[in-house]
Amino acid sequence: MPMINSVTGPLSPDALGFTLMHEHLILASAGVTYNYPEFLGADFNSRIIQRLIQAREGGINTIVDASTLELGRDVNIMFNASRSAGVNIIACTGWWKEPPPMFLANLSIDQLSRVFVREIQQGISGTNIKAGILKAASDISGVTEWQEKVLRAVARAHKSTGVPITIHSWSPRNIGKRQIAILKEERVDLQRVMMNHSNDTVDISYLIWLLDQGCYLGMDRYPGKEGLTSTQRTRTLKALIDAGYADRLLLSHDIAIVDTSIEAETSKKPYTEDERKNPYGFLYIKKVVFPQLSEWGIPESMAESLCTTNPRRFFEGESKG
Repeated sequence: MPMINSVTGPLSPDALGFTLMHEHLILASAGVTYNYPEFLGADFNSRIIQRLIQAREGGINTIVDASTLELGRDVNIMFNASRSAGVNIIACTGWWKEPPPMFLANLSIDQLSRVFVREIQQGISGTNIKAGILKAASDISGVTEWQEKVLRAVARAHKSTGVPITIHSWSPRNIGKRQIAILKEERVDLQRVMMNHSNDTVDISYLIWLLDQGCYLGMDRYPGKEGLTSTQRTRTLKALIDAGYADRLLLSHDIAIVDTSIEAETSKKPYTEDERKNPYGFLYIKKVVFPQLSEWGIPESMAESLCTTNPRRFFEGESKG
């Protein structure tokens, strides 16, 4: 059985437990945690640990942190938080934002790929903490030249390491079709790919097209974003379950415990914007989404499998026939 790189060491897929596949401990910029910690608010490390403890006590075992370097990834904070709170954390490598910094802009696809492989096989930021998932992104503008370079580099790093891929996509404009085409050109097994923010659209035909390519869908951004409510997102989730795709749906919230876009306003604010809209934090899916699915006739065991069986299959690369 392949092992998963967690921030505290190798993790068996069987030990994942209840897993949230796309969250953030911190959303910031590279180096903020070291250079400008005052922008993260008072006692931010303690707040991260406390929120994770609350998640663990509510039944959350593992969180995939989708922050790449330029989104504020700090694996030392992840390591300490994981150890202190007793929650498995899986860090990612790859890139999200553009334009790229000068030190990356002129690198070749293979040079980028080697950096991502190093962070998987050797460690991140001079540590022995290794990435357990690869990330690439395209948004409302489509797949730009830089983003295509990153996506191809991620694809090649995946083929070198076997680590799965998570993709930030813009579903309202069907950007995933171009991303999937590039991955096919790179001969990636799409069963190792998760297309995130898939429930930013209610276009079921597009989502089924993605699923029919073989990939998983990340059903996230709970309780609501991009003009869609939590209930609309859950209706989309149920429609895909009813269509027979329950084994390839992965749930999460895509929220951050600490977000500099909010914290910079004042270090004394007791709650972030997400906490005010979502008093349950990482437990929103358990507290709100699952009961709603139950009301609509989805068995509790099937709902739970979206966050237990499916993450295990995704990381294992288990074929679904």
